[in-house]
Amino acid sequence: MTAAAHRPATLEDVARAAGVSRSTASRVIAGTGFASPAARERVVTAADRLGYVPNLAARALVRGGGVRLVVAVAGSSAAVLDDPYVQRVVGSAARVCAPAAIGVALHWLPLSEPNSLDQLAADGSVCGVVLVNTTEDLLDAVPRSLRGRIASIGIGSATVPSFDVDNGAGADEVLRHVYASGRRRIAMVTGPRWLPCSQRPVQAYRRLMRQAGLPERVLPGDFTAASGRAAAGEALRRWPDLDAVYAISDETALGVIAALREGGVRVPGDVAVAGFDDIPLAGMTAPALTTASHPVGRIAAAAATAVLDRRPTAPVTLFPSVLVARDSA
Repeated sequence: MTAAAHRPATLEDVARAAGVSRSTASRVIAGTGFASPAARERVVTAADRLGYVPNLAARALVRGGGVRLVVAVAGSSAAVLDDPYVQRVVGSAARVCAPAAIGVALHWLPLSEPNSLDQLAADGSVCGVVLVNTTEDLLDAVPRSLRGRIASIGIGSATVPSFDVDNGAGADEVLRHVYASGRRRIAMVTGPRWLPCSQRPVQAYRRLMRQAGLPERVLPGDFTAASGRAAAGEALRRWPDLDAVYAISDETALGVIAALREGGVRVPGDVAVAGFDDIPLAGMTAPALTTASHPVGRIAAAAATAVLDRRPTAPVTLFPSVLVARDSA
């Protein structure tokens, strides 16, 4: 038995068995360029007999197309890569890329180093990039060589198309629902100030408070349950008459509920609580969390598709968010 029987067949094996040059075998397998009908038949027959499987990754590298899409996530520390939201983005991107034999890699972009995009642009194995938690500094630092093969989940620019949820409208729906239930002393727990897209819900909150003639009660948060716990404690100290809390994310809202309960505050009896994202856990808590939808999978799939297709898209694509009313508010 020959050594070839113990390893996958190579293109050289196919060419040798078909009696043609390697370049001819390559053209037939790739379906490009000229090959005589007789040579084509011999190559196809040899490939079938040897069980040859084309190396799509190597082919992509040769033509300069890259073999992996990078989901690049901005954050103050690498801990941002552990965010369940990021994992959902990666999973959806992988489902889009799999049919094209493109892998998906996860990459941390330190907020202090927006020029770290340069190394991705110079990497020949990278076919494109999906930015997550995009900032103005990141958009300004996008290398020219990445244009046309980069998309943003968040804000965009004239050269970087963006895909995101309309969290401003979603927040507005949730807040109006809370207001309609009779709550008037409503506090808000925000997201990171450095993240532009997290400011839309804050604007919706402030607009409603102005329209209703109510005081603004804004507390900082960072999408985590820990920040929700801290904000709830601060809110009760500063505003003992508090009767509702709206948090920019479900995880933060769940942290708020936990802290309120530990302080002997009933939810929703004393204080109503609402969030945003409609994560799976939101419908399984007691009380079930009032929130708004966030189609992360569809958004990530659209961004990944835009990168792979390399076709012009609308500069900004916002996906609708709708109220999901439950027991907590």
